[in-house]
Amino acid sequence: MAKYKLTWKDLSWNDFKIYLFALFKAFVPKKKLTNLDELESFIQTKSAWVTQVTLYGYLKTRMGTRYVLHFENDKFMGSVNLAKWNIYSVALQDLTFFSFSYLKVNFNYQDTSKAKEVFLKILDDETTNKMPPMIIEEAKKNFDERLENLNWDNYYDNIPFNPSALSLFKWAPIADELKELDRKIVLNSMILKWDVVKKEFKERLKF
Repeated sequence: MAKYKLTWKDLSWNDFKIYLFALFKAFVPKKKLTNLDELESFIQTKSAWVTQVTLYGYLKTRMGTRYVLHFENDKFMGSVNLAKWNIYSVALQDLTFFSFSYLKVNFNYQDTSKAKEVFLKILDDETTNKMPPMIIEEAKKNFDERLENLNWDNYYDNIPFNPSALSLFKWAPIADELKELDRKIVLNSMILKWDVVKKEFKERLKF
């Protein structure tokens, strides 16, 4: 896997811009989701937002006032970058499956094969953002494995975001003994963020 040297400046812009933009957009009337291109953008930006706000929020909570200082450590930054992309890859899968499951059941949208098409297009876009190729390939493999056993008729209503919450718990670069103490809080933190996304998704749908 290629190594990417990140700085605090890079992190504050590249990783937080989606989060900050989402905060700004909270005060702006939201456009309806009426086609697959708009759905693709929604899945991509919301998955990134959930990943970033939960991962960096957890790191900041655990590290306290030392939070910024850790971003001068190349080894730590490598771990954060690895965690970010791995969590994001699962978040993308969760939201893609949730979206198409919800559309099938509530909007009679039958072409669920488009889910994979949307997912692959997002991964292709992320190559320009330096998403590591090995993580992209693993994400494709995991997507196909999950797809084999997926029930489109109930996925959206059957703890659809549990995999990404567990991914946050797995990949966050925090000592294992501390993560065990934080398990419930960490998992609930991501589920609560997903609840916000689910609410917005349902409000904006107009397929």
